[in-house]
Amino acid sequence: MSSSPRVGLVVVSHSPALAAAAVALASEMVASDPPTIAVAAGTPEGETGTDAARIAEAIGEAEEGAGVVVLMDLGSAVMSAELALEFLDPEAAEGVRLVAAPFVEGLMAAAVRAAGGAALDEVVAEARSALAPKTMHLGEGEDAVPSAEAGPEPVPGSADAPRAATTPGTADAGAAPPAVADLVVRNVGGLHARPAAVIADAVQSFAATVTLAVPGKPPASAASPIGIAILIATAGTPVRVAATGPQAREAIAAVVALLEGGFGEELIDAGAPGTADSTASSHPTPAAGAPLGVSSGRVVGPAVVMTHQVIEPDADARLEAEARGPARDRLRQAMLQVARTMHGQADRLGGQRREVLEATAAIAADPALHAATEAHVRDAGLTPERAVWVELSRTAQQYREAGGRFAERATDIADVRDRIIAALTGVEPPGVPVREHPFILVADDLAPADTVGLDPAHCLAIVTEQGGPTSHTAILARELGLPAVVGAAGVTALAEGTVLLVDGDTGEVIEQPTDEQRATATGVMTLPPWQGPAATADGHRVVLGANVGAPRDTRRAVERGAEGVGLFRTEFCFLDRRTEPSIDDQVAAYREVFAAFPGEKVIVRTLDAGSDKPLPFLTADDEPNPALGVRGFRTARRDGAVLDHQLVAIARAAEAESAEVQVMAPMIATVQEAEDFVQRARAAGIPSVGVMIETPSAAMVADELMRAVDFVSIGTNDLSQYTMAADRQSGELAALADPWQPALLRMIRLIGAAGERTGTPVGICGESAADPALAPVLVGLGATSLSMSARAVTAVGVALGRLPLSRCRDAAAAACAALDPARARAAAAEVLAG
Repeated sequence: MSSSPRVGLVVVSHSPALAAAAVALASEMVASDPPTIAVAAGTPEGETGTDAARIAEAIGEAEEGAGVVVLMDLGSAVMSAELALEFLDPEAAEGVRLVAAPFVEGLMAAAVRAAGGAALDEVVAEARSALAPKTMHLGEGEDAVPSAEAGPEPVPGSADAPRAATTPGTADAGAAPPAVADLVVRNVGGLHARPAAVIADAVQSFAATVTLAVPGKPPASAASPIGIAILIATAGTPVRVAATGPQAREAIAAVVALLEGGFGEELIDAGAPGTADSTASSHPTPAAGAPLGVSSGRVVGPAVVMTHQVIEPDADARLEAEARGPARDRLRQAMLQVARTMHGQADRLGGQRREVLEATAAIAADPALHAATEAHVRDAGLTPERAVWVELSRTAQQYREAGGRFAERATDIADVRDRIIAALTGVEPPGVPVREHPFILVADDLAPADTVGLDPAHCLAIVTEQGGPTSHTAILARELGLPAVVGAAGVTALAEGTVLLVDGDTGEVIEQPTDEQRATATGVMTLPPWQGPAATADGHRVVLGANVGAPRDTRRAVERGAEGVGLFRTEFCFLDRRTEPSIDDQVAAYREVFAAFPGEKVIVRTLDAGSDKPLPFLTADDEPNPALGVRGFRTARRDGAVLDHQLVAIARAAEAESAEVQVMAPMIATVQEAEDFVQRARAAGIPSVGVMIETPSAAMVADELMRAVDFVSIGTNDLSQYTMAADRQSGELAALADPWQPALLRMIRLIGAAGERTGTPVGICGESAADPALAPVLVGLGATSLSMSARAVTAVGVALGRLPLSRCRDAAAAACAALDPARARAAAAEVLAG
């Protein structure tokens, strides 16, 4: 519940039922913390009409200290509201606004802004502009009133739009011009309901007026979800973010970070800053009729076929007039029940799975959908289930006809339809079959509510007839680490139990694979599974750990046989915060990870802020070259207390659990920095302290560095970036970031040799460690441990177990002697195949 006074709302209607329905819809839009909404509907005798005395009482109920907005349906409601003001103390009446806004749309708009803490005049303006999205959509928006706070800023792409006069962090404080940033919408879904709500929530906390603008449309207030909706900004749409006020720059930076980050969705333009990591990389579009691999991995298992058939409701059934009101109530409750159930599922999840399910729940709670389906019942007498079928089937078909990413979301619409119908008819909702044994799930397509419930302990892979590289099946399969193939025509005709080989890289789906084919899989059920600990064929131990970015990742790491955690990224505790998290909050988060690995190593990387992970309380937003700026350990120059507090939290969490906790600092460039970090960590009570080697300078003084620490870990992603002078996020320079670059391999050889001379363990935790072809080369270069995504552990373990250490070293020497990545890869492969 909000602690500060907010604007209250009063709903005046002739009909109590109408008022209750409008309030229910508005409250659903801000279900977590709605503003006070008081109802004054009907007469004291329970008849249709309005009553001034009751309206005056409702105004008193809604008043929290920030004013009251009164919305009325029609006719005498307006006159009764005016009379109610006469009953109030004059001072109290000054804080009341009677608003001639559309009753339903105005209430929802006002509720959203009031929930966000907007001022009285802002709530009034938002309510008055509530019809704008509808009129714009129907081509009647030329005279629509723009959203509150929208100014005359030229639209990006228009002839009179100037170049960005001021970008965040460069404005002249004396002149105080508007801060402006031009960029494009990067998330594949565009600025739909969830991103709009996220932006509106973010700008509420700044003393600034922020607008968004796209070509051909007037600017919209960034504090207004409805205003943002008017823009209809899809992926790739140019957008100008402008702000004025004391915190204009900070507000601009916050909105730009959200837009660049893509709101957790898959991103377009994979080479641009802020692109998603390799687990959510883009995939090619398959040829017509060709299956497409969308999530890596190669497994074998029996098929379980899931059907998603719902019987079409009777098209001829009609309701009598007196039955239509109760039917509409039942319809509304069923839709809200589905939305609540999905929100409940989402609350138990994290990451993209949570966000995708919340977005799908919003479909069931969509006020426009409620209004359209209820109209079918009210005007045509359709049964509730038939009304849902008609409206959502039509919407799903429109999505399919639109093609591209819209077509990939048609399944989501149909799934919501089927779940609402199930709620109305009392049947079991659609879902993934439950099996005791591991299986490969085969389906026509999967909706978010299906995919989020998949248990990687039982589901080995996913194969669907429909879907594409950006469908929710693809996105969520990658997050779960499940191999997935989409577009496999006819696969649902398979008999349950048919053994399949599924390759999420090549798109292969092979029925009844041969023994030779089964042997190529990393998850073969019919062969003994790989058992750690990892070692080369002649017994040389190599520790295989998992990279963990949040507590939710630990389960997969344990299931895949990881020997502890080689890289625990702690940024999840700090991102999306405006202030440093408390020590107690950090302790609780770290303990979740430590508890999953009793008796095993967990190597914690301290906060790697800066560059592509800015933090408002620690990093600057105006660095000319953030990748070479104040990031990682260097942030301690600016505020050493943040690092010291984190080290204390890690030590306390380690003391409470039995994991063997080690800590390392990122972005170390000198021996002095390493010594400083070791001193801080030991002072906090952490016995085993290391550093990451990510800079050429650290590699060149590796011997001296290793005498100061207990271990080192090579971050090959950043070491490649700095060795090759190529931004790791630049698509144009991606070839330079190839982990097979001989210069990078030779740099790793220097570090490995230093580790052998000093007896210091040398780990590798970059993406290169997850490549089964490259892992033996890294071991040959001197790596004593490798850390990777959980799904890669088995493949790397198998690859190392087939080779003696001598051959790994020979392959490493051959790769280092090559002149380019292709020849390095080929040379190593020839030796390893030897």
